[in-house]
Amino acid sequence: MAGLSFIDLFCGIGGFRFALEELGHTCVFSSDDDPHAQKTYSLNFGETPCGDLTEIEASAIASHDVLCAGFPCQPFSISGKQRGFEDARGTLLYHVLRIAEFHQPNVLFLENVKNYGVHDGGRTLATTVELLERLGYDCHHAILNASRYGVPQKRERIYFVCFRKGLGLAEFSFPEPTDEDIALEDVLLPPDDPRLEELYVDRPDTFLAAEMPTQRALRPLRVGTISKGGQGERIYSVKGHSVTLSAFGGGVGAKTGMYLVDGLPRRLHPEECRRVMSFPAGFKLHPKRNVCYKQFGNSVAVKVVRSIFASAENALRSKNLLVA
Repeated sequence: MAGLSFIDLFCGIGGFRFALEELGHTCVFSSDDDPHAQKTYSLNFGETPCGDLTEIEASAIASHDVLCAGFPCQPFSISGKQRGFEDARGTLLYHVLRIAEFHQPNVLFLENVKNYGVHDGGRTLATTVELLERLGYDCHHAILNASRYGVPQKRERIYFVCFRKGLGLAEFSFPEPTDEDIALEDVLLPPDDPRLEELYVDRPDTFLAAEMPTQRALRPLRVGTISKGGQGERIYSVKGHSVTLSAFGGGVGAKTGMYLVDGLPRRLHPEECRRVMSFPAGFKLHPKRNVCYKQFGNSVAVKVVRSIFASAENALRSKNLLVA
């Protein structure tokens, strides 16, 4: 297949890049201003992303077919003034839009947290779609849960697939759920792995359910709590899925959640986080564990992104814009 060229904005540790490269496409530019993300990206791709995108001229970026970005969620201060993407000034989305305006790639592939859809009473999403349409793109968006696409993690995210108007792709269908039989117990490290020892939580204020699940499920299965059972204090069965990995959050199970393994609750190891984010085997972790947790919490589920872009490929092929 004749592959596409793409750029990787707010690239983090390269979730978009792994997904698109697995499909045969080529990254021609990457950017992220976080030095820890730059280090992990460099470990895995042999190149260091450019820094602060707000300081990079669009003309300095290589031409490309696809623009990928997991951009941060920010409110708009101006809307409805019919000023095109200038309405987004002061937001990081603005820099995605200015690059898209300059290069006119055929596809914009964007991702954000689920709450982007209701942020500021829905105004943020509505303004985003309006700006993308005004810029010349047919905008399609949907919320997908990684649990339904072969990933053992509840991770709901909103995805945007936008095709340049004139390509004849005003209609687009996101991939249907696969509902594969996978559970957290399938991706855990061996119990005798010495790296797991400090992840166990042995506290007297641990409360477990009288009966444990025996059937697997494509969702987190809560089986207990520590202390008052607040966020980060809930315990889940490995027969189900992990909770959403998070870059932030408190409690003894912060960032990964806690899971009952061999009778004791424990957090996940970064290598297990790699697996529940569907990053490829051999992915090189940042040497600091807490940095790893933050990086995976901020990243995308590679398998979901790959599935969505495979659907985008099919749409492009239908218009002879991608040669198989």
